Amino acid sequence: MEPLKTLILLLLGAIVVSLGKAMFHLTSGPDESGRVVRALTVRITLSIALFALLMLVWYFGGISPHPLS
Repeated sequence: MEPLKTLILLLLGAIVVSLGKAMFHLTSGPDESGRVVRALTVRITLSIALFALLMLVWYFGGISPHPLS
């Protein structure tokens, strides 16, 4: 289970880095709009990949929700 946790943390870190990169390019000026779009596209792709990974792991029984009690 440890490699899965590491992968999830790496994906979360990459999402935050991509968001920071987009913010940097956004504040750099109007000439950087293409880089902003590219960074946000990477962020969305990573977020969808993380969601899909979590759904697959849940489907195959690797994780399970805890009861609300």
